[in-house]
Amino acid sequence: MPAWREECPYAREDAVKLSFLDRLYEQPGPWASVYLDTSRDVRDPEKALSLRWRHLRDALVAAGADDDTVGALGEVIGADREVAGRHGQALFAARGRLVLVEELPEPPPRDTARFGPLPYALPLAVQYAPDIPYAAVALERLADGAEEVVVEVESGRWPMSRVVPGPSDLYRVAAADWEQEAPHLAGRLEELAGRGDAEVIVVRADAGDEWARGVLVNRLPRRVRDRLLTVQSVATAEDVPPRPGVGRALLENELTRLLDGRFAAADRGRLDRYRAQQAREPSAADGMTAVVAALHRGRADTLLVNDPVRLPARVWAGAEPTQLALSAEELRAARATAVREEAAEDALLWAAVGTGAELLVVPSGTLTLRDGAGVLLRY
Repeated sequence: MPAWREECPYAREDAVKLSFLDRLYEQPGPWASVYLDTSRDVRDPEKALSLRWRHLRDALVAAGADDDTVGALGEVIGADREVAGRHGQALFAARGRLVLVEELPEPPPRDTARFGPLPYALPLAVQYAPDIPYAAVALERLADGAEEVVVEVESGRWPMSRVVPGPSDLYRVAAADWEQEAPHLAGRLEELAGRGDAEVIVVRADAGDEWARGVLVNRLPRRVRDRLLTVQSVATAEDVPPRPGVGRALLENELTRLLDGRFAAADRGRLDRYRAQQAREPSAADGMTAVVAALHRGRADTLLVNDPVRLPARVWAGAEPTQLALSAEELRAARATAVREEAAEDALLWAAVGTGAELLVVPSGTLTLRDGAGVLLRY
């Protein structure tokens, strides 16, 4: 009996938000932050990776990182050997302990190592966007011996699932039984959609398998079909790339074409609210002055940043996430302690996480923000 008739094994809980970074702010620094291209599509990849890490390690040591912290990072550099294709790693350690390791769906533009009071986590957070929950279904009808329908189902959140795929299941159903079994799979897809775990459902059938796809699609309720995107794979087409490989998302090539450039539904709502707020109160919505003021007062619902990220260089921070200002004098007047100058991208993310704000990454071609940043206020 296919597992979709029992319990849905690929459901997700609430959407991943900035809370996944909480562990980076639960202990004091200083922090060693590393972004590294760990793709293995080069000759002698292990040697190339070792050389890149050596340069980053030397940079951390020169910046004052202790041996234990550097050693903790070194133990997991390149530990993503099972992930095929181009990708990267983001790693964070403090006080001799590895705290967070994340795979990156895209290699960083350049290998980077930083050592300072706050983690350099904004590039990682940006790579999570647009964080679209989806379900992917691949159907194939085989006639090798007894005719059967092969079904692979995977859920995930785009684009991080490119290198951290969600739960996946493979089923084989006799073709004669497909019309009876398809409604059960349709029911599970409806459950995913109802819980918000599948904002988009992508179904692919290989050439000649339209019957199997049609049976499934016709059993989906209308409200689920409204979320449905169907694609067809043509194995002989020169412009269809091969499946990306081990450790990659099911239907990654199709998902790239369909989801890149889209916003998650919740983010479309936030962007609409932001534009309305910007029209009413432009000085309270756009630019660093507005962003810092909102975070300082705990009034930021969502921090907006343009992609590519180009924030002003520095802001002033104190001991608490809300202790943020554009000048040391302003911060001291608010009785902040441990006043110091920080990189704006580090301090803004720290304040957003600490005050429960969300992050919305907006391509600069969609909406150009003054200073590269904006804020949607809580009311």
